[in-house]
Amino acid sequence: MAMADSAPPSQLPASLLDVEHVTVYRYAAPVELSHHQAHLRPLDSHVQKSESFRMQVLPQPLHHTSSRDWLGNHRACFTVNQPHQELEVRSHSRVRVAPSPHLDAEASAAWEDARAQLRYAAGRAWQPANEFVHASSYVPLLPALRDWAAPSFTPGRAVAAVGLELMARLHADFRYRSASTDIDTPLADALARREGVCQDFAHLLIGALRGMGLAARYVSGYLLTTPPDGGASDAPWLGADASHAWVALWCPMKGGSAARWLELDPTNNVVPADGHVRLAIGRDYGDVTPLRGVIRGGGDHQLEVRVRTQRVT
Repeated sequence: MAMADSAPPSQLPASLLDVEHVTVYRYAAPVELSHHQAHLRPLDSHVQKSESFRMQVLPQPLHHTSSRDWLGNHRACFTVNQPHQELEVRSHSRVRVAPSPHLDAEASAAWEDARAQLRYAAGRAWQPANEFVHASSYVPLLPALRDWAAPSFTPGRAVAAVGLELMARLHADFRYRSASTDIDTPLADALARREGVCQDFAHLLIGALRGMGLAARYVSGYLLTTPPDGGASDAPWLGADASHAWVALWCPMKGGSAARWLELDPTNNVVPADGHVRLAIGRDYGDVTPLRGVIRGGGDHQLEVRVRTQRVT
């Protein structure tokens, strides 16, 4: 089931971005056999077009296939069947990215109407965005997170305006701290500590929105090291030079216009534009992990990840 965005194609000037992503696993003992899955090829959408992509795996895999997953993301699967104590996966992408067409927040439906459209009703057509309303592996519906979010949900408020305010509040109330959490840190811990990395910020915003019955999905990707021209400052964006994550909120529009997905980057308190490269969408990090696998052998391991994103034109 591909989750296409119904927004019109962007007519704004696009930037050509160059991304190199290198992942290296070093094992204490030889790995006899490994099977891996990767989400490393950027999506094509109304604001983004992949011009080239290549992926190299060392040691050379026995099998290396590409397909689409259930959400329409590019997925690579490969098997290495020779003993190895180091695995390197290197991807290189050139992507043309344009800002999303403007979404007037006040033209979106009230958040209560958006919630009502996502609820099951006999005889009503199934809404695909309903896939992103429910709790998922990394995003439980926490009562404390719902309580934190509740003040933004005033009666009749436009759903996009709610999303923008929650993004700003999360950015103000929580502290970004590199390496403060890992993939196994429960979301409740990040909420209690009021700090985390971009993955936590995305999961917290998703949980806040889903807790009130709205549809929100996880977006994985990359950032330019510094904001594009017109950014608030020349300081590096938080989460740059690494894999990044943000959120998309489902926004039905007033008057029956097609619903839109409004992207929100709570780590940096920005609506993503031409400095964000989209890799994959999912319910949470678990759907779009850049690289995961199952190995036989290996023992302890060390992980090194390097990402470089720069503007070409």
